[in-house]
Amino acid sequence: GGTYIIMELEQAKTEVKELREKLEYYAKLYYDMDSPAITDYEYDMMMNRLKALEKEFPELITRDSLTQKVGGHVKEGFKQVVHEVPLQSLQDIFSFEELRDFDTRVRKVAEENNEELKYVVETKIDGLSTALKYENGVFVQGATRGNGLIGEDVTDNLKTISHIPKELKEKIDITVRGEVFIGTKEFEKMNEEREILDESLFANARNAAAGSLRQLDSKVTATRPLDIFIFNVQKYDEDTFDSENSHFTELDKLQKLGFNVVPVRTLCSTIDEAIEAIKKIGEDRENLSFGIDGAVIKVDNLRLREILGTTYKVPKWAIAYKYPPEEKVIVMDDILVDVGRTGKLTFTGIFHDPETGKPARLCGTSVSRATLHNQDYITQMNVGIGGEYKLFKSGEIIPKLNVCVKAPEHVFEAPKVCPVCGEPLVREEDTADIRCVNPSCAAQLSRTVAYFTSLDCMNIMGLGETLVDALIKEGYIHNYADIYTLKEHRDELIEKGIIGKEKNTDKLLAAIEKSKQNTPDRLLTALGIRNVGKNTAKQIMNYYDNLMALADAGEEELQNIPDIGTTTAKCIYDFFHDEANIELIERLRQSGLNMQMPEKKEISDKLAGKTIVVTG
Repeated sequence: GGTYIIMELEQAKTEVKELREKLEYYAKLYYDMDSPAITDYEYDMMMNRLKALEKEFPELITRDSLTQKVGGHVKEGFKQVVHEVPLQSLQDIFSFEELRDFDTRVRKVAEENNEELKYVVETKIDGLSTALKYENGVFVQGATRGNGLIGEDVTDNLKTISHIPKELKEKIDITVRGEVFIGTKEFEKMNEEREILDESLFANARNAAAGSLRQLDSKVTATRPLDIFIFNVQKYDEDTFDSENSHFTELDKLQKLGFNVVPVRTLCSTIDEAIEAIKKIGEDRENLSFGIDGAVIKVDNLRLREILGTTYKVPKWAIAYKYPPEEKVIVMDDILVDVGRTGKLTFTGIFHDPETGKPARLCGTSVSRATLHNQDYITQMNVGIGGEYKLFKSGEIIPKLNVCVKAPEHVFEAPKVCPVCGEPLVREEDTADIRCVNPSCAAQLSRTVAYFTSLDCMNIMGLGETLVDALIKEGYIHNYADIYTLKEHRDELIEKGIIGKEKNTDKLLAAIEKSKQNTPDRLLTALGIRNVGKNTAKQIMNYYDNLMALADAGEEELQNIPDIGTTTAKCIYDFFHDEANIELIERLRQSGLNMQMPEKKEISDKLAGKTIVVTG
């Protein structure tokens, strides 16, 4: 029946169209916006389906299908760079069977050409692919992969990465390819800091790296913990660089020249050895300091690489193995509620594997807890004690619940009061976050106080988080107003040696006294009102001659200040109308903190150098 075939082609056509649109959309989010909406695994599965359909119906393949090209585009604002040697992507495989097919194909060519065949297995670093060009040993240009043929010139941004040598140990001409990434610990720390500053969090380390490298202002890039691993030579001058026809040797030489070369690399004589090396990376994956999204198998012999050649999109001499995601069914034992450093409630599920009675083993590690995001997620996922859930872990992704298999008797409900200080909790409008807004809550105290003393705020040198923690523990600080009463305990502090000997203690107490003279915009910043950072505080204090006037302002009046939206106005109003805060501000005022903005017009210098203290 001819009609049957046409029907199938029509169906395939529709599905291919849908898949392409979805993939284009997700690829745009991933490559160009650096904010993915789905896991890599889900993306890969969609891509695999598209490849399968194109294989079955080759007439549906178009030049611009994502299967035929790399996903990225060049961002507005960057110069374009035409890569002398294209930066290709790798073909992905998901089983050792497919890897053996790759080996059979390559081995056939090697034998026909009488070339030696060895493989190099490396970690596939999850970051952003980049080319670095050196002339006469000096770093002259760096570019992102872009679409593989044309990338973005990000030279200035790359210069902020300490592991990229500005000059090599030898004066040679060479272009290398590497992966810019952010280490796992650095990523966590960076997201913690962003959370404190109320900035949006990065979904994962790869996006953080991509977003940081593609900043139009390299000052921003410089503040991000970017790193790089070099994994290939793209182009070199044969007179000055001898590759000895081996990729593995080439990498060793790059290291001697001063490059940070991909640390996990194994030379294998057979495909079986290569498979062992891949399994080992999978088992050790947790101990790596960087995220990976698979392993790469490359032909070591460079002459053989030339013979094998490349397709329009991928080299025929390398392939990427993606580790399969793992799933286990677990039983929920408990849900821990904690207060984060920003006052946000965090929920952690504690569970076990019912088969073993122990933590679940996934991708080589034992897992007994997973984050439960927020109350909406808990409700949606039907999370409660005694419920059973599928736990899912793919590649470097943090373990997460995938689906509820057996519903609990009760879905967990967040407490109404703070588990740490007992004050009522606030759920913000339009967000899923529940917060404790009590500034004296012990969970947030060290952060609140350390922020108060920090550089942009009261700038009390020497009073950092470690010392703040010690003073809280010893009972000297219960809120930031207590900083200004530390001097009353001078002798005890010296005796206990909390700050140090006499000299250091007096030095810190003097710094505390000096901070009283700061302008009120700094004090306003230090109060840590949500959405009121350094710049907003300066802006606001242009409109008030002292802090007490701001404290009395109504919401509507605050909204009239340029750049102050309704949310920020509400945050400020609520802060100054909270009894605990009113008391703190009054204490600060009585301690002699400067509440008065300097006058804008010329002042006579009769009073210069004197501090005037107005007491109630």
